[in-house]
Amino acid sequence: MSIQLAILGILSWKSSTGYELKKIFEDSSFMYWSGNNNQIYKALMSMEHENFVTSEVVHQDNSPSKKIYTITEEGLNELKKWLVSSPEAPEIKKTFLVQLAWSDMLSNQELSKALSKYENEIKLQLLMQKEKYRRALHSPNRSARESLIWEMISENIISTYNNELNWVRETRQKLFENEVMEEKDKMNYQIREVENKKYIELISTTEPLTTENDALDVIALCWEHETNALMIHYASLSEDFFKLKTKVAGNIIQKFINYGIKAATIVPQEIIQKGRFKEMAVETNQGNHFRLYESKEEAEKWLLE
Repeated sequence: MSIQLAILGILSWKSSTGYELKKIFEDSSFMYWSGNNNQIYKALMSMEHENFVTSEVVHQDNSPSKKIYTITEEGLNELKKWLVSSPEAPEIKKTFLVQLAWSDMLSNQELSKALSKYENEIKLQLLMQKEKYRRALHSPNRSARESLIWEMISENIISTYNNELNWVRETRQKLFENEVMEEKDKMNYQIREVENKKYIELISTTEPLTTENDALDVIALCWEHETNALMIHYASLSEDFFKLKTKVAGNIIQKFINYGIKAATIVPQEIIQKGRFKEMAVETNQGNHFRLYESKEEAEKWLLE
């Protein structure tokens, strides 16, 4: 299947600019193309040459002109011709399975950690799919039947991730049940609720947060408890977090931002005031995603705003 057919499908719903098509691809769970500009505009030029689409330049006051693409009768016929053709069987392409196939050379601890990382990735993807389904940003909803079709597509994707999550948990359990229990207890945290607002208080961890995967563990914990607010105590962070040249702080903070987590970290004053870290603290505390505070009270107040 080519991206041209996916574009024709979107244009059969509504005329769009190349940028609008790109956004739909980016936000879609099942239209799997990257949606980069070259790919989209190359397809549009080809389809315009074949008379499947037409374009119109619309001039705007105080804004750049935009080129809007509309499907033609020939384009609709081409789309319908594909819709009634024989569907392709689904492809199974899971990089992790290739990794897992040769993982017997790892120790139990290394293998358990690899499975944990994969589980957290699946959890994040599952939660993201559920959020996309809830928001339904790009769903036509032109008829009851069409709404049901799109709903069932979302159910298909969500069930796929659920099945994968169940599989990885069963795999871990069969391989080494004791180690699995240890993994579950690696974070000491509390769920705090104040005036109907909830946040996770991460008090300590068996291993300090150092890598982006550690950040994903915490993000998965937040999403599991349906909150995007997080308080992190100093004891949970590695020493490298406070050494800017290691880029640990920047990588972890960026993960929180990417996944919409609002995080407040409680750090002793003498640490905040150290050299270049002080500069970073001043900069981050001007934003709305990640801040550093000296007291739990200050951190909680900001989290609950």
